[in-house]
Amino acid sequence: MRHFLIDTDTASDDAVAIIMALRHPDVRVVAITTVAGNVDVQQSTRNALYTVELCGAKVPVHVGAEKPLIRSYQNATWFHGRDGLGDHGYPAACEGASATHAVDAIIDAAEAYPGLVIVTLAPLTNVALAVAKRPSIAGKISRCVVMGGAPSCEGNVTPAAEYNIWVDPEAARIVLRSDLPIELIGWHLSRGDAVLNELDIAKIQEFDTKLSNFAIECNSHARKAYKVQTDEDGISLPDPIAMCLALDPGVGTRWSSHYADVETDSELTRGMTVIDRLNVADDERNRTTWDPVIRKGRKVRVCWTLDNSKWKEALCAALRQ
Repeated sequence: MRHFLIDTDTASDDAVAIIMALRHPDVRVVAITTVAGNVDVQQSTRNALYTVELCGAKVPVHVGAEKPLIRSYQNATWFHGRDGLGDHGYPAACEGASATHAVDAIIDAAEAYPGLVIVTLAPLTNVALAVAKRPSIAGKISRCVVMGGAPSCEGNVTPAAEYNIWVDPEAARIVLRSDLPIELIGWHLSRGDAVLNELDIAKIQEFDTKLSNFAIECNSHARKAYKVQTDEDGISLPDPIAMCLALDPGVGTRWSSHYADVETDSELTRGMTVIDRLNVADDERNRTTWDPVIRKGRKVRVCWTLDNSKWKEALCAALRQ
């Protein structure tokens, strides 16, 4: 049995990712931690509690950071709806959140479950605070799967940056420069053939389970926003793709490891994930700038492509139950 901790700013695609983990037979989700991102942290917590209850699961949900480390908080309700779940009026869950703060919950889980897999679906504020408070936990994490970044340099909130990294670039830099074993699942993987098209959506709707109906309904607002954003029609699910790769890295068809850093100074490229794909960071002309990353000696594993058929099969397996 593998142990997962999910850090989330629970909106529509996050909810589907949580379902995938909770319904997987080989995974026990030991904690869910919430953070401000797509929606404020209280709404994120409410959405996480509702999703857990919908799955009939018992998982503690811990409230985390209300804002980025130093930046002003900027939500993504324009994409996911005011409540993050498409504004369909879902009720509050019966259970409440844990009294333990998310940062302490991350530390406690790392200590209690050596080999823990952390899956982040949100700005990295909670994780940055956890590794800053207890750096030793990095050595107890087997994988830290991060949905974030635009390693191919096509952002979704600026031309250079993906939302999760852009919201709190300082936190992202701390995490990428830490000793955590980072696997970066960029926004590019949720584009093109990975998007749920009309046939995919119809197939899921035919399951007619509470989870399949919820997964399609709660992403209705996001589908419209994605069409405006990219001119692609369908449901794009970056967080469930990250969860799919956390559950089965073999769904990724091309991976490679590189030095990586996050831009924090420039407003033009704020939050850009800079990947040393051609391995030139250690060249003489770049060495001074990249010294803090190179000195650590740890590279980030980046997924470049995935098997879209396997990804959609994994999603259907979770939703048809």
